[in-house]
Amino acid sequence: MTIKVLIEKNAYHDSVTLMSLSGKVMAKEGVIEAVVSMATEMNKELLNNIGLVTEESQSATENDLIIAVKAENEQVIEDVFTFVDEELNAKKSGKNKKGNQAVTTFNAALNALPEANLAVISVPGEYAAREARLALNKGLNVMLFSDNVSLEDEKELKEMAVEKNLLVMGPDCGTAMINNTGLCFANSVKKGGIGLVAASGTGLQEVAVQIDRMGYGVTHAIGTGGRDLSEAIGGIMMLEGLKRLEADENTKVITLISKPPAKSVQEKILHQVKESTKPVVVCFLDGDKDEVEASGARFASNLIDAAKLSIKALDQSAVFNDDTNEHVTAQINEDISKLSDSQQFIKGLFCGGTLTAEALSVLRDKVGAVKSNVAKKAEEVLSDTSLSDTHILLDMGDDEFTKGRPHPMIEPNLRNERIIKEAENPNTAVLLLDFELGYGAHIDPVGESIDTLSEAKNSAEKNGRHLSIVAYICGTAKDKQGLSEQENKLRNAGVIVAQSNAEASVIAASITDREVN
Repeated sequence: MTIKVLIEKNAYHDSVTLMSLSGKVMAKEGVIEAVVSMATEMNKELLNNIGLVTEESQSATENDLIIAVKAENEQVIEDVFTFVDEELNAKKSGKNKKGNQAVTTFNAALNALPEANLAVISVPGEYAAREARLALNKGLNVMLFSDNVSLEDEKELKEMAVEKNLLVMGPDCGTAMINNTGLCFANSVKKGGIGLVAASGTGLQEVAVQIDRMGYGVTHAIGTGGRDLSEAIGGIMMLEGLKRLEADENTKVITLISKPPAKSVQEKILHQVKESTKPVVVCFLDGDKDEVEASGARFASNLIDAAKLSIKALDQSAVFNDDTNEHVTAQINEDISKLSDSQQFIKGLFCGGTLTAEALSVLRDKVGAVKSNVAKKAEEVLSDTSLSDTHILLDMGDDEFTKGRPHPMIEPNLRNERIIKEAENPNTAVLLLDFELGYGAHIDPVGESIDTLSEAKNSAEKNGRHLSIVAYICGTAKDKQGLSEQENKLRNAGVIVAQSNAEASVIAASITDREVN
């Protein structure tokens, strides 16, 4: 076994690039451990935990790049470092496929694209606010992908944006679709008459995807960042997004998506909703239906309902087929017949945080006690995510799991490890999974997990059990990964494929409750 750790001083790369690169390195034959990341305190702690810490890495700063690899031999190490160097240098130099020249400063980018009106910012949190201010002062809207921005800076930036009639989407905003162009993690959806404003990334993706699948489309999908609806921020960007869509002549219906806002923030939002001249759908997961409907808005209890209500507001003649596919029903009944008495629980392993929250909302009244790391109710909080003695729903994109490792939407290996663990647990009846397609996501997320799913089923079978796997793919026919191809891979592996995240949750509940259809 060989170890090599290299620190490159003042060599910043954005987190998406490094997460993707780390995943590629980990997938290489002969690699045991690998970290390609900026030298944040969290990432240095990870190095220590996996035995790759050095004196130089300990003294590195957040502006320094860490490349640390543990491999079977010297040749693997040499090949990996050559690969990393080529990948990073290819990104820094030359022109991309569209012929745009790479630049290294904000002003150089603006000089190269003087007509630009939006800046996507992904730099360390301590610099992100400064860059956002610079963009706003240049008259640019901002999508702030960076996290670790203080609440004070977030509020100041958003107030500054409102004064300048601009948007600040974020911080920690991972998804937006502006003028039918996806930014960061986004899907390829049809153009249409529904505008979205969301304080959640996968929530926004799910509603947009479902609208597309039903034959309708989206004008704009504005992300706000997860803290926008907190008391501290006051919903500044959701209110601004609502105003923008109200003024947009192409937007005929407005849909708001979030977990429940702070009480005072909800009052402000619903007051503005009441003044809207357009139909408004509000999907605040676990929100108050009566309060929403008192504002004149339509209340959606989950994401698929948000899509349907939005379409109905746009086209009253729209008809939806809510029947479960006959083949899926047969699969459900077959899986139920094969379960052993010990198999009692659903183990939800999610890439999307809002999809985790939606599953919790759906399952709460169907299967009894559910624990999750996204839960807000004290009795539902899973304080130790290593435990698995009841129904559990894990957002595996949470910081706890992704310290120094790629997000599971980019690199599925993190979740694959947990899939095998849950398959070996005799109390597991159903694995409940999501897969995300689109820009930013892994090019073949199902393909990267299919061997793991087969191994999980085989492991259970060897121990006299049948493991049921229910999955949903959040994507459209136009996404580069190929929705039908991804779904067929799952079906061929004996996985039950649902048509929405909510339906997947209901199917999982039917199996554990032995509700034969």
